[in-house]
Amino acid sequence: MTNKKDIKFTRVTYLRGPNIWTYRPVIEAWVDIGDLENHPSNTLPGFNDRLIAWLPSLIEHRCGVGERGGFIERLHTGTWAAHVLEHIVLELQNLAGMRTGFGKTRKAAEPSLYKMAFRTRQEQVGRAALVAGRELLLAAIENTAYDVTAKVAELSSLVDSLCLGPSTAHIVDAATTRSIPWLRLNDGNLVQLGFGNKQRRIWTAETDQTSAIAESISSDKDLTKSLLKSCGVPVPEGSLVHSAEEAWEAAQDIGLPVVVKPYDGNHGRGVSLDLKNEADVIAAFKLADRKGDGSAVIVEQFIPGNEHRVLVVGKKVVAVAAGEAAWVTGDGKSNIIELVDSQINSDPRRGTTEEFPLNALGPQNGAEIILELERQGFTAYDIPTEGHRVLIQRNGNVAFDVTDQIHPSIAAIATLAARVVGLDVAGVDLVVEDISKPLNSQRGAVIEVNAGPGLLAHLKPASGLPRPIGTAIIDHLFPNDGSGRIPIIGVTEASGSTLIARLIAHLIHVSGKHVGLACSTGLYLDHRQIDSKNGINWDAGQRLLINRSIDAAVFETSHRMILSEGLVYDKCAVGVVSEITENLNTADLSEFYITDHDKLFNIVRTQIDVILPSGVAVLNAANPRIVEMAELCDGTVIFYGDNPTLAAIIKHRAEGERVVFLRDNTIVLANGEQETALLPLSSLKPTKAAQPANVMAAVAAAWALNISPELIEAGLRTFESNPKKTHY
Repeated sequence: MTNKKDIKFTRVTYLRGPNIWTYRPVIEAWVDIGDLENHPSNTLPGFNDRLIAWLPSLIEHRCGVGERGGFIERLHTGTWAAHVLEHIVLELQNLAGMRTGFGKTRKAAEPSLYKMAFRTRQEQVGRAALVAGRELLLAAIENTAYDVTAKVAELSSLVDSLCLGPSTAHIVDAATTRSIPWLRLNDGNLVQLGFGNKQRRIWTAETDQTSAIAESISSDKDLTKSLLKSCGVPVPEGSLVHSAEEAWEAAQDIGLPVVVKPYDGNHGRGVSLDLKNEADVIAAFKLADRKGDGSAVIVEQFIPGNEHRVLVVGKKVVAVAAGEAAWVTGDGKSNIIELVDSQINSDPRRGTTEEFPLNALGPQNGAEIILELERQGFTAYDIPTEGHRVLIQRNGNVAFDVTDQIHPSIAAIATLAARVVGLDVAGVDLVVEDISKPLNSQRGAVIEVNAGPGLLAHLKPASGLPRPIGTAIIDHLFPNDGSGRIPIIGVTEASGSTLIARLIAHLIHVSGKHVGLACSTGLYLDHRQIDSKNGINWDAGQRLLINRSIDAAVFETSHRMILSEGLVYDKCAVGVVSEITENLNTADLSEFYITDHDKLFNIVRTQIDVILPSGVAVLNAANPRIVEMAELCDGTVIFYGDNPTLAAIIKHRAEGERVVFLRDNTIVLANGEQETALLPLSSLKPTKAAQPANVMAAVAAAWALNISPELIEAGLRTFESNPKKTHY
């Protein structure tokens, strides 16, 4: 059809850090809606009804109206295709399990062209949702078929494979609540929390405090039991065996009933409980040997009671989950497989993915179930009589929260077990008859101590309250309200911004800190240039933030980087704005449609928007537009200028605030009426003396970091224009 509507993407950019739209990563898409510019939503026959029928949850979008149903109201009063696309893309991500809400769409300079930004937690998922959103929008406009369910399932699969796992995401969310920054270090669940030498690392439930020795001990079940027993932790008596005959001999020595399980088993695989005769022990040995690595099998005393998983973080019990056996009841018509499906797997809490607190029973645990049935005289195809209860699974299903019931004596044993093994985060498996009673009043024992324990049973229990596991782990890694932050100083692009950034880094180094610097002349650690390529980019900045040796980091940031990548850091301690170019042509931003000074102002203000409430903005008092940015800063402000009579400096001093200026060619630091004169510009090397405004910007930034005037003066005298080069 010649009049068919179309939507084209002329540019799609992933902004990974704070940007002109928001503080969070977004995808910015330039959307050309073509002839749809002349056809808002209320002029397209049947469009609104079709879209709402396909995505009824759009009712939750508040849009500019600010209340539930706001976006639907905009549809009916008339809005344009790019704006509609924004909301479709957001909702597709939500339906796929990746919650998000931020989106904005703005008209660009060219007819029918819009800039649209939407929040996404994962780039590939966001891009896929953008493509799918365009397809869905066009289908709704043209009244053609579109399988929303299939597309959401496809996006959900991407979320499952590409996003952080739910346990890791829970910990990261807890870090975000504490304003602790984080970086994803691989495609899996390895995450850095914090920057520089304040950072910690997690890999789901393992942390950088989880030693390899402790992890090895926990995987050696016999060694673990030996250590626990020697330290007074009750454990079941047991033996390592290598054949079915040895297993039966060990069972007789220990005393029936016994448990047989793989030496290296986990998640209950290959475990058989309450074995009372030779045939059952031999069959259980064969199962355990097959499910393990074949090196050995454990035969140990059976402790009657309920299985529990106690999660220990640091020296505290933070969550406890209890297990329960799985049973079916015969109806005289259905075989056991059918009864399992109808009475167990039909439970909405059961499934095969991590989002379900209980596992669906199926082929993955078939061998264990078959042995359990054989001990009762059944096969999976037998039909139990009506009312007859059949035990399907004794262990597993540890997902019923009982945290508030644990007795202090049992909690003490669990934390002792974790310390004996040496784990900072541990899943302690124990069996007791009643978790709420003292351990010495009942039979009970610690069965295993696990590194990297699963967290979902505590985050999404089958019953009871979810527990704040992420908060506990973050509090453990960052005690005393630690933020994981190092001082970060951002310097926006200007004619002398490289000198400012390098001088700030030098002054920090003189104060006794190891400092990283990314600027136009390369990447530096202290005085060493480790890369001579332009360091104003995301990858160079990340190299600094993941470096465990640095105490502070300085970043020179260009307008182009803010527009094409976003800032490399989420927040900074000091932000320096020295210039807003008067000549837009020199900024070379025409390809981004930055055509006036207001748009350039919005780019530069990004540096001020990310200053921490405890931070400082360093602003050029001689530029009225820069002076305006003081109101945008969440922290305090230091103005600088070459003249103490500048209006902004006079007003700021009168308010008791800090300023830096020149008097008689000497740099002066003033805090209200109190003044401290530094060395005259004439005593500086010519390269610095010729750029007094840039020197004052650097001095103000150092002062903002509480570097003393004496050290600032020493740093000014010793700054070298050509740092040592050391490439590696």
